[in-house]
Amino acid sequence: MEILEKLKAIKERWEEIGREMSQPTVMEDMKRYIKLNKDYKELEPIVKAYEKYANIIGNIENAKEILQTEKDPEFRTMAKEELDELIPARDEMEEEIRLLLIPKDPQDSKNAIMEIRAGTGGDEASIFAGDLFRMYQKFCENKGWKFEVIDMNEGTAGGFKEVVAEVTGEGAYGILKFESGVHRVQRVPKTETQGRVHTSAASVVVLPEADEFDIELNDKDIRKDTYCSSGPGGQSVNTTYSAIRLTHIPTGIVVTCQDEKSQLKNLAKAMKVLRTRLYEREYSKYMEEMSSKRKTMVSTGDRSAKIRTYNWPQGRVTDHRINLTMYNLQQIIDGDLEELIEKLQMAENAERLKEGFEETPS
Repeated sequence: MEILEKLKAIKERWEEIGREMSQPTVMEDMKRYIKLNKDYKELEPIVKAYEKYANIIGNIENAKEILQTEKDPEFRTMAKEELDELIPARDEMEEEIRLLLIPKDPQDSKNAIMEIRAGTGGDEASIFAGDLFRMYQKFCENKGWKFEVIDMNEGTAGGFKEVVAEVTGEGAYGILKFESGVHRVQRVPKTETQGRVHTSAASVVVLPEADEFDIELNDKDIRKDTYCSSGPGGQSVNTTYSAIRLTHIPTGIVVTCQDEKSQLKNLAKAMKVLRTRLYEREYSKYMEEMSSKRKTMVSTGDRSAKIRTYNWPQGRVTDHRINLTMYNLQQIIDGDLEELIEKLQMAENAERLKEGFEETPS
């Protein structure tokens, strides 16, 4: 069977990786060891599914053989009952394996850098950016992820003109990547005296966090400036030069971080964001290619794309990529994004299945 041959090849590769990882020369090369360890963990669920599937196939063949050769009615009845249980189990395993064999985005397992910016709509856009920030903060807390602010620029009437956060957690990018794009809000602003519904917008950008093995930075290419923090944190923050501004001279990319009282901690955070922004330049080419194939990913390839509308008067949220409308706006704003993201993942998986999985994961 073709699927068994494919799975057998994957298991052989998995075992080979395991042997490679135990070699002293590989253990000394940390970059290679991390890559192999990542591949090993990604292939392991497929190998476990293969072993379970192969066992079911073997038992089906045994049961069929008994039905063909055995004359004892009791044995035949037992074999028939076993076959009735095994065939649905086989079909279920085949569907599970089909999903496991969908080529994964190699970035999905990474941590994420999330940037939220107020768009059109003045003060109301800043307030909405603040709503989105708290929505994602609560969602990440519910997932048990760490959500840390790196930099912020507060709005005049509340919320944020811009806020950048680091999300640390298993598979954070793979889940949050669906949030990249323009989010639109329709509601009566707090500043509106006549009760008219206004439309405002905020943009969200989610990037896979690059580590030091993805991007090598030369000190000579980076200009470092320090300045007094202007954000919340009290008098001690404002009187020390703890805030960091990094300028990557070859590209002109500027990154700031003023969240911590410690200059060293701010520098470490700023370096993470700088690596991620540089990594993004290459990664965005890949995402543009993906977005041309998958409507669920259009936001990541084209950040000007309107992906979702939050309509307060009707209590509804509409995701325009998959034409999904839900009437639990308050729950979603309170961080309950599980169902929404799950439906986006299902749509993406369906599109990936259409593409097939001709290539064996390696």
